[in-house]
Amino acid sequence: MQILGIDIGGTGIKGAIVDTLSGEMVTERYRIDTPQPATPKAMAKVVKRIKDHFEWNGLVGCAFPTVVINGKAIYSSNLDDSWVGVQIDETLSRACDGLRFTVINDADAAGIAEMRFGAGKGLKGLVIVITIGTGLGSGVFYDGQLIPNFELGRIYGHDGNVIEHYAAASAKTREDLSFKEFGKRFNFFLNHIQRICSPDHFIIGGGMSKSILKFKKQIKIDTPYSVSSKLNNAGIVGAAMYAAEKK
Repeated sequence: MQILGIDIGGTGIKGAIVDTLSGEMVTERYRIDTPQPATPKAMAKVVKRIKDHFEWNGLVGCAFPTVVINGKAIYSSNLDDSWVGVQIDETLSRACDGLRFTVINDADAAGIAEMRFGAGKGLKGLVIVITIGTGLGSGVFYDGQLIPNFELGRIYGHDGNVIEHYAAASAKTREDLSFKEFGKRFNFFLNHIQRICSPDHFIIGGGMSKSILKFKKQIKIDTPYSVSSKLNNAGIVGAAMYAAEKK
């Protein structure tokens, strides 16, 4: 089954048509910058542009960067505050000629792709997928089953702020950190999660994962870890797969 997968992020909105049986994208990825401010109306227009780009008229799976319960945004996270309480699936459907949308947390979507077809395939026990982007997303799985809406990037760090403000890719850009400095911060985050959750395995993904060789030396944890095989496309693939399963 082919489904349009769309991954909404704090800096970019990306889409591609996905073969959900193989977990592969069958088109090139199409990306548009996230509008600022990232309001529901502005972002829905971008999603429609992506839908129109692919001339798509079927089911759409959407990865969204906050807690999602029954298609509703519970928080705004790194988007505009006007998203709180918005029914995401209905909002995007209205903007896209009534197409059916299935919405899932973005890190959960990335985790589904990794656990089914990527670095997590065959892993048992507690597996935590960490996506490094505008924020720090986390998809949590036990024996391959998703435990949805874990927002480990929203725990508080040593400076009294949520830890993703300290150790996400956006912090590296905002503070002009070297990869070594960033790596130390990310290692602090991983050690914190390791102490709290005692996972059996980490999978590191998101946009920054493609640069992991530049900060790998700073990662000093006891828990085994792998790098995402889907990299920054995992959200697209996982969103499409989730939509197929829901259908």
